[in-house]
Amino acid sequence: MKSLLNAKPQTCCSTHNNISSSSDRIVLVGSPNVGKSVIFNALSDSYAIASNYPGTTVEISKGDGIIGNKKYEIIDTPGSYSLLPITEEERVAQRLFFEKASIYLHVIDAKNLRRMLPHTLQLIEAGKPLILVLNMMDESAERGIRIDAQKLEKMLKIPVIPAVSNKGEGIEELKKTIPEYSSNPQDFTIKYNDDIENAIKDIESNLKENYEVSKRSISQLLLQRDQVAFERTHEKCEDVDAIKDIVSNTENKFNSPINYVMTVERQQLTNSIVNSVMKIKEPYSYNNSKAKESEKYKDNYPNLKKRLDHLVSNPLTGIPILFLVLYFGLYQFVGVFAAGTVVDFLEGVVFGEHLIPWITQNFNSLVPYPLIQSLIVGDYGIVNLALTYAIALILPIVGAFFFVFSIIEDSGYLPRLAMLIDRVFKKIGLSGRAVIPLVLGFGCGTMATMVTRTLEKPREKILTTLLLSLAIPCSAQLGVILGIMSAKPAALLLWVVVMILEFLFIGYIAAKVLPGEKPSFFLEIPSLKVPKLSNVLIKTYSRMQWYFLEVMPLFIIASILIWLGKITGIFGLIIELLKYPTQWIGLPSEAADVFLLGFFRRDFGAAGLYELNKTGVMNGVDMLVAAVTLTLFMPCIAQFMMTLKERGLKIALSMAAFIFPFAFFVGFVVNYIMKILGVTL
Repeated sequence: MKSLLNAKPQTCCSTHNNISSSSDRIVLVGSPNVGKSVIFNALSDSYAIASNYPGTTVEISKGDGIIGNKKYEIIDTPGSYSLLPITEEERVAQRLFFEKASIYLHVIDAKNLRRMLPHTLQLIEAGKPLILVLNMMDESAERGIRIDAQKLEKMLKIPVIPAVSNKGEGIEELKKTIPEYSSNPQDFTIKYNDDIENAIKDIESNLKENYEVSKRSISQLLLQRDQVAFERTHEKCEDVDAIKDIVSNTENKFNSPINYVMTVERQQLTNSIVNSVMKIKEPYSYNNSKAKESEKYKDNYPNLKKRLDHLVSNPLTGIPILFLVLYFGLYQFVGVFAAGTVVDFLEGVVFGEHLIPWITQNFNSLVPYPLIQSLIVGDYGIVNLALTYAIALILPIVGAFFFVFSIIEDSGYLPRLAMLIDRVFKKIGLSGRAVIPLVLGFGCGTMATMVTRTLEKPREKILTTLLLSLAIPCSAQLGVILGIMSAKPAALLLWVVVMILEFLFIGYIAAKVLPGEKPSFFLEIPSLKVPKLSNVLIKTYSRMQWYFLEVMPLFIIASILIWLGKITGIFGLIIELLKYPTQWIGLPSEAADVFLLGFFRRDFGAAGLYELNKTGVMNGVDMLVAAVTLTLFMPCIAQFMMTLKERGLKIALSMAAFIFPFAFFVGFVVNYIMKILGVTL
């Protein structure tokens, strides 16, 4: 941290790039899993537009809403626990707090008031127009926690709104309070010990320019060696050297880090406030506080949650529950129903029998040019490939997956799953968070690559992207391979074993080789709850819209590339070149077509295996070798282009340069072992 403080930026008085110039803005801040996204959707008339904060890969959600006859831009920030950030997500939330807004909503979990209120105190000291939302009041009631919101409001001198956002309670009061709220800065301050107070005053005296936060607040951040605070003071051309001297001299007066000392003293103030406004009594109903709770409610309901929590968190019971969730949630609903029944109907009936013939006939009659016809309505044209693939194939799978994912997310199960497998993932350089994109990869690798944005460290993002590209078959490819090899259970079992071993081996080696920080694992564990259907549907629709707008252009580009490859003869040349490694791993030369098709559409490549198997060109061992090589082979072009977009040209090409020969090498090893052992399948 000291090296960061002593580093001198190359330029001074640079202009900071805000994400928006709008002053009529509402910014939601708070810890993860406190209901910010639910309140965001309740306040916003438009569905979230997810975009990266400038200079980062961390996403923020933006939408517009009309509250009290006034239009606001509403921003949902990443989860944060303090104004002094640790993770990249917290840094983005902090940067947003340095920008101008009309109202800041600090959403907290009411039952964790003692832990989350210190963040509120920091936000108040920053001099921002702040409203505190005590969310999840029903859950605090279940634990017998009673909070005097009016008394808390008087002590903090800001509006305090009790709420149960997933049931819509408190939202109307919040909408009424926002336009009526005075933005006058509050005089609430936290008094620290004399040495720290003197240092804060000395730093304040060196700050000549105006900031979007109070000088007392930014002085505290500077005293704690905050990177963003020093960036701001450098942009304002303050006397940074003098501030550094104050910080260093103050540090010498303490045996512990200053941020620790300030945190302890802030928590002491928090404890006195919480002890004054919060009482622990018998569980009660928040919706009807006058009603007496039955013994059944008091005795059984909290205990049931505890038992469920223990079952899903304990490895002995949590692993079987995980397999049940994966089997029924992903395999049966997403894989069988969405990827099978729904896709068959949309692709075969809606598109295959009606839309595509109608579009093809009308387009060919209007545009009598074969070259253009092949681009738009040819076998690999924009209509037949891009639109059909994106709408008829991917959209149902994505929609079903996001529906299940939203249920899992709102139930509170996902953080427990991440915690459950974190120890195993650490061995391959990942944290428990990586379970989210890796599980998504079994639905669609393109979507999963996009979701790696949620991971904290650049190294972990690269490693997860590599494993997604190399070892995780998407639902379309997986479905065809399972269908082909189901008649040969031994070959199917060997394929699964090879995939698992390869996943673990590459993850372990890459974790040793790749430079960068190892991932940390810090995750809020929310209460288990029954998801609300309306919230699940809103999230599902919003994410489908977001995904569709991101990926559709990639499919169109893929169609154009295929069209160019065919008319220029490049495809024929590539197939001839692919025949050499194909024969080297013991497969007939006809299998070269399979690998090229698999790059443009994974299920096309797998379907090519089916045709070769049906014609008797390949035996059981050949099918195993081909399935292994095809799974490890380059991901589809849409996923590759998403990798290009997320990781950059250099990393995407480096991954391709590794994956291509590695897939054929593993295929060669499997074929060699099978022949040496004399195995026939």
